[in-house]
Amino acid sequence: MPELVYPPVIAAAKTLFRVLDLKITIEGAHHVPRTGGAVLASNHVSYLDFIFAGLGANASGRLVRFMAKDSVFTHKISGPLMRGMRHIPVDRQAGAASFRAAVGALKQGEVVGVFPEATISRSFTVKELKSGTVRMARSAKVPVLPVALWGTQRLWTKGRPRTLTRRHTPITILIGEPINPADFPDPNVLAAELTTRLSALVDRAQRDYPDTPAGPDDTWWQPAHLGGSAPTPEEAAALDAAAEQRAPSA
Repeated sequence: MPELVYPPVIAAAKTLFRVLDLKITIEGAHHVPRTGGAVLASNHVSYLDFIFAGLGANASGRLVRFMAKDSVFTHKISGPLMRGMRHIPVDRQAGAASFRAAVGALKQGEVVGVFPEATISRSFTVKELKSGTVRMARSAKVPVLPVALWGTQRLWTKGRPRTLTRRHTPITILIGEPINPADFPDPNVLAAELTTRLSALVDRAQRDYPDTPAGPDDTWWQPAHLGGSAPTPEEAAALDAAAEQRAPSA
């Protein structure tokens, strides 16, 4: 099937990055296989993470099919684009169908992008990972690649105003070595390995980041353990629980 939508979207995004003079650093792009299925498992700190995680795989000529909540696919603007790029809708009330679709895409040689934390981390640390990522990789017999993103939260994240026109922002994209599920017969051990590697990548991205807060009012994008004013993991969990209680029931 010809790719009529995805390449123009990537070209438009790259043009915007140049206009904004984003300082994008990509390391480990060579870990993304040029052929065959793979799962990209990224941390989640921004509403824009899928764009930058996909950019990390672009150097290998791969188009990533991201799993995203189904409401994005029914939106009048984003819906046609998401469907045209052959992303995978996720209905949280009927997750089995989404899981089958993702495994099917992986078996057909696609790269599938997931955010195993499921939601944006308000603390900017790695939350507990959901089991679906490991289960998909094991079912399709494809590698999992941990991906760390950092700096994207400064453009648009949960609980903060959008600053999509912010210029010169450093963005870090680190892609780790592939994890072969066959090396981990116990899925719990595989899940622990993914958590360890992803957390280590995120920590390195944060500590090596080339920018610092401009002042006391600009520490919100730094995690608490590095001296920032972002919520601690415990505070973030309480905020998430409160937001979930406020959300209208289906």
